[in-house]
Amino acid sequence: MGTMAFDTIETPFSKVERTMGGAANYSALASAIFDVEQAVVSVIGEDYPQEFLAPLLQREIDLSQVELVEGGRSFSWSGRYLPNMNERETLETQENVLTRYTPKISAAFSDASFVLLGNLHPRMQLQVLEQLSQRPAFVVSDTMNYWIEHTPEYLDELIRKTDVLTVSDQEAFALTRVTSLLKAVEKLQARGATYIIIKRGEHGAMLFYEDKRFFTPAIPLTEVCDPTGAGDTFAGGFIGYMAQTGEISFDNMKNALVYATTLASFCVEKMGVERLLTLTKEEVLRRLFCLKELTQFEIKVV
Repeated sequence: MGTMAFDTIETPFSKVERTMGGAANYSALASAIFDVEQAVVSVIGEDYPQEFLAPLLQREIDLSQVELVEGGRSFSWSGRYLPNMNERETLETQENVLTRYTPKISAAFSDASFVLLGNLHPRMQLQVLEQLSQRPAFVVSDTMNYWIEHTPEYLDELIRKTDVLTVSDQEAFALTRVTSLLKAVEKLQARGATYIIIKRGEHGAMLFYEDKRFFTPAIPLTEVCDPTGAGDTFAGGFIGYMAQTGEISFDNMKNALVYATTLASFCVEKMGVERLLTLTKEEVLRRLFCLKELTQFEIKVV
């Protein structure tokens, strides 16, 4: 579940207007690399173009759970990145059809085993879980500072019902009101998060479970064109790998984290979803093994 949006993105190098965006699109395109059945839960207005839906349909992504509001206008976001490319400012957000949206899950999908709750109001994320006929085998949830600040009660409930919480280090600090990463993780674990992924952008990602920890660096890139959607691509890659393998364990999540990191590295190479639209499994595997070589070594004790 997530947004299907128009994005206007400005970086120090380029600008695109009303391009295909939203958490659901980035996540679904990333998950499509894996051999899994998936459906998108979202809402769009009558202005949403068929050319944005076509890439999903071409990848056999089910869109029957996407609500079309006749006469409505789709969610849109506009943002500008600062020269360091690590910070951005939101210029405009138009919720439009999201304002009165309530997710609806049909009976055909009420037994979903793997659920990704993309960044949206936690009330909507909870509404998805409430409509499922049984508890999913695996729930991954994402959020952001706005919901952390304005909807803490809903977010607390969501965390308790989540298997994997994915947040940036700054979001973890905002959630727990501490500035030590390990202390923040301890507090999130105490609030019910079983597994925690801390996304640190160009500094990689960390996975936590009980007293276990795993780290993967980001893949060094010659040029970063647009970081928009990298976190959503990461989440889609993570749950796509988990759904294909079906093994829910800390060790398997290490592999999922590496795949997620690899997919996110492609996302930032072009504006918007452009790079994900041309991405092949062969390209992913080649870069995956580059990451393996980057991190694997034999230590000689002297």
